[in-house]
Amino acid sequence: MTVTQEFRAARQQLLDLRLDNARAQKEFSWPHFEEFNFALDWIDAIAADPTSGNKPALVIVEADGTATRRTFRELSLRSNQVANWLRGQGIVRGEHMIIMLGNQVELWELMLACIKLGVVMIPTTTMMGPADLADRVDRGAATWIAARGEDMPKFAQVPGDYTLVNVGDALPGAGRTVVDYAGSADSVEAFTPDAPTKADETMLLYFTSGTTSKAKLVEHTHTSYPVGHLSTMYWIGLEPGDVHLNVASPGWAKHAWSNVFTPWIAEACVFVYNYTRFDAKALMAQMDAEHVTSFCAPPTVWRMLIQADLTLLKNPPKKVVSAGEPLNAEVIGQVERAWGQLIRDGFGQTETTVQVANTPGQPVKIGSMGRPLPGYDVVLLDLLTGEETDDGELCLRLDPTPVGLTKGYYGDPEKTADAFRNGFYHTGDVASRDENGILTYVGRSDDVFKSSDYRLSPFELESVLIEHPAVAEAAVVPSPDALRLNVPKAYVVLAAAYEPSDALAGEIFAYCREHLPAYKRIRRLEFSELPKTISGKIRRVQLRANEEVRHGNDSVEEKLPGAPVPVGLGREYLDSDFPTGQ
Repeated sequence: MTVTQEFRAARQQLLDLRLDNARAQKEFSWPHFEEFNFALDWIDAIAADPTSGNKPALVIVEADGTATRRTFRELSLRSNQVANWLRGQGIVRGEHMIIMLGNQVELWELMLACIKLGVVMIPTTTMMGPADLADRVDRGAATWIAARGEDMPKFAQVPGDYTLVNVGDALPGAGRTVVDYAGSADSVEAFTPDAPTKADETMLLYFTSGTTSKAKLVEHTHTSYPVGHLSTMYWIGLEPGDVHLNVASPGWAKHAWSNVFTPWIAEACVFVYNYTRFDAKALMAQMDAEHVTSFCAPPTVWRMLIQADLTLLKNPPKKVVSAGEPLNAEVIGQVERAWGQLIRDGFGQTETTVQVANTPGQPVKIGSMGRPLPGYDVVLLDLLTGEETDDGELCLRLDPTPVGLTKGYYGDPEKTADAFRNGFYHTGDVASRDENGILTYVGRSDDVFKSSDYRLSPFELESVLIEHPAVAEAAVVPSPDALRLNVPKAYVVLAAAYEPSDALAGEIFAYCREHLPAYKRIRRLEFSELPKTISGKIRRVQLRANEEVRHGNDSVEEKLPGAPVPVGLGREYLDSDFPTGQ
């Protein structure tokens, strides 16, 4: 059996068991390859098949309505051209390339070409400035950078010995070697690899969001994402012929998850809608026009769709999922009422594919992550003792090691050893398990905190806050307190129709009293914007630093060296100022 046949058989097993998670968990085992190349062994095989090669693989629609459409065969041949051209420019197997492109066809062409060549990719958001790029060039050991013409001037300030690949209309002077991607169109369409691709060769390096510390550099192989995302396909329920829309920006792992590997494993079509500013109504119109059958979006996008009126979408997708951050029960309910579909939450990391999820056809406990997915042996370990428990850090058993798990943190053996200690991979996330084996997200181990003798989950408290109509977004952090050690402090972003006021603060406190037990109540509140990473995740570490400045003994400089006060220490409201009934 060839690797292509073995991979197809594993995929088919999951497709056949897509409505029977219990059987899939019991019967599925990862295919293990000595050699595997996703572009050569899978995409090229699909392209060569007369029945599948001409099926749509990628559709990119611009805000003005123009569209770029590619079949599997067209992408296969075009990536051959790009690979041949890059080889002619001098690139060799094992070199590292930063790919800093938007949602444009060249992104997918380049990724497939790099996979064929054995070039290590470092996807990077176009929002990066020179300082961040210098860090990525240095820590990522990049010798090639592919970027848009409009971003070329940034690299005049980025030191390093690298060649720039200009993906644009003009060749700007960047003070170093620049080659023009347009020249790849003249290359031949037949590609011959220089050697077999070892399954454990490095294929991707992804920088994490850096919500609590300096961004880590996650290393993935030619199997950990291309084969590992069989679990993600199973979670979403993707099948051949589906049209899948995932709202994620290039440069982050979720883009590779659901805009490259997962849909193409399923032989589904990737659909992308490009917009300068997010427009929920326009997005739904395009979803109708392109017959989207599967949709993945983070909680923020789901809330914006709700505000725009979900009923504008006449033919809602049958498969709807959410990832990135836990989803609030109120949002799940509103989507179900409007579309007749239940959003199924899933949990994974840049370091892994989907580990835990609510899968198609299974009863869903609202607010939960679901159950472990086929191929992942999930355990919860007590944060202090390391013993197995029903309320602790979510970890993966490493005997056997799941295929969809990172190789480690590139250039950081100490972080790698810490994450892979004592026979487990430690996610750093805390969860609880009920009597039915269903897992519910509690929070990052760094974010969960003690108040008096109680351990509190910021996510649980935020889920209640956000149900109040005035609250658009919320972040809860520990605020130092002489009596209780810490008390819950909420930073609240208001919905558009509301303004900060004493009365509104009192309303929100009253709502929390009604919906939370006394030991979990919000005790302090501040109306404020939330500091976020470049990928849009809340930097709670900055909010905690604010609380140390206001109520503790530390200065911001001691908590975050060189950092300014992140959100201005605005007016703080106290629950005690609003007695019951006021």
